[in-house]
Amino acid sequence: MTDPPRGEPSRWLTAVIDRVVHQAPRVVSVFFTAPLPVHEAGQHVDVRLTAPDGYEAQRSYSIASRPGAEHLELTIERLEDGEVSPYFHEVARGGDTFEVRGPIGGHFIWRREDGGPVLLIGGGSGVVPLMAMVRHRAAVAPDTRALLVYSARSWDELIFRDELLEREARESNFALAITTTRGARERPLDFDRRLDRALLREILARWGQTPRHAYVCGSNPFVGSITADLVLEAIPAGRIRAERYGGTG
Repeated sequence: MTDPPRGEPSRWLTAVIDRVVHQAPRVVSVFFTAPLPVHEAGQHVDVRLTAPDGYEAQRSYSIASRPGAEHLELTIERLEDGEVSPYFHEVARGGDTFEVRGPIGGHFIWRREDGGPVLLIGGGSGVVPLMAMVRHRAAVAPDTRALLVYSARSWDELIFRDELLEREARESNFALAITTTRGARERPLDFDRRLDRALLREILARWGQTPRHAYVCGSNPFVGSITADLVLEAIPAGRIRAERYGGTG
């Protein structure tokens, strides 16, 4: 199959669900197979569902799995008024199918040749494309230093929490800084406050690295605030890449 130009969607293809795994109270990971080109860490796909009456609903979801993984993984937060996410939370089972196209996106990606140190900052479900980068770095460039700064409402709402803690414990070049905004911190070196410029400065000083690349993903307000803070902390704007999703959370 010929790869589509980077950033351009391919034709719609059938995806077959392998399994659905609960990651957090309102988040599931959907593992599936589809004849898509190999993605790059940070890209997303379009998903389409079609009702029996012909009504179609389409959404974009970041890919959480590393490039070349056996199954593609989409990690989907349930939205009460959503048209697509409730299906994956309440209906989808192994063997079910949906339509998918991609991978899409050429700006918010990290490749081995990009090198590091790499700073990753995620708010809520904005951690999903960053997780693809974390996994890809471990597989192809474990000597590259990386820091993931992850802000969530509470400890229980940290997506991929157990995997991230395990990676921090066994990967010497991977660092993890967690802050929760509506719950007490669970580890002495974590934080329980909003991620702002002062906290970023403290975390970066503890890390002791000057990032070659910075990736920020989350809601529009989160990304706008964090990217401005990074520039104020003397990280050149040309080193910062941002990915936003709608809403005000």
